[in-house]
Amino acid sequence: MGIHAAALTKSYGDLRVLDGLDLDVGPGTVHALLGPNGAGKTTTVRILATLTTADSGTARVAGHDVRAARSEVRARIGLTGQFAAVDALQTGAETLRMMGRLAGLTARAARARADELLERFDLVAAAGRPARGYSGGMRRRLDLAAGLVTRPPVLFLDEPTTGLDPRSRQDLWRIVRELRAQGTTVLLTTQYLEEADVLADRISLLDGGRVVAEGTAGELKSRVAGHRLDLVLASRADYDRVTARLPVAGARLDPDRLTVGIATDGTAGHVRALLDALDPDRTSVDRFDLRTATLDDVFLALTGTSTGTPTGTPTGTPTGDRR
Repeated sequence: MGIHAAALTKSYGDLRVLDGLDLDVGPGTVHALLGPNGAGKTTTVRILATLTTADSGTARVAGHDVRAARSEVRARIGLTGQFAAVDALQTGAETLRMMGRLAGLTARAARARADELLERFDLVAAAGRPARGYSGGMRRRLDLAAGLVTRPPVLFLDEPTTGLDPRSRQDLWRIVRELRAQGTTVLLTTQYLEEADVLADRISLLDGGRVVAEGTAGELKSRVAGHRLDLVLASRADYDRVTARLPVAGARLDPDRLTVGIATDGTAGHVRALLDALDPDRTSVDRFDLRTATLDDVFLALTGTSTGTPTGTPTGTPTGDRR
């Protein structure tokens, strides 16, 4: 059971949040919505989860229209928002049993399902403690477990790892992979480039309420270049001279660190040609690194903005040396 949306629009007053957004998510896959703050990620999730109505356009989730069959959609989805929505006074076990009862399970079935989820999300030891004493990662795991009480075929995760430490983030990544392996369709919004790269079967890059690019991580990276040449300039004057000679748009500029990143195919001939064009006297470039392209490069090249840029650790191994 997948997700399909066509030409979705949504405005709040004069602010156009979605501007004809199209989206297709295959069943049993993880699909990431990636983009800066204000790109329309959360609004898209809210429309698909029937929490907000689009101004125009159509959307179907798990085979049902989100406007005409809201109850059918809601019966087939789980939703975890940007902040863990758990009752601090309830224990973990009480929270999950309550969610089961609200979903129509018998008391016995709700208790069994709660026990199963506490085991799966490594919360057994904390099951009898109020959630107010849980760490951030434990709260997020409990929140996600609550969204899975009814075994929904479609799960929406809206920036689920925001604010988590690296270990807790890795734990949630493992859970998402397990859900995909079991056939759950997952729509994930994130500002972490590494997260989209690691988890998503496909990625939609949003900008200005539209999908500006879509594909696998590898396909998106290939749209900008296979590699990136990072230059460290010897001085501010050298930085100004080199940036004035840049032949293409979409370069990564960092005047504070005196660095410039340029797309390249990674061949020795192209790297030499770039260095000769940008530093013909061989005095401006202090050192350089050749790295594989990252989703950072895709974002900068295709969104046309640096405001609210998603975060993530660049990938690839430095291969350059002083010149």
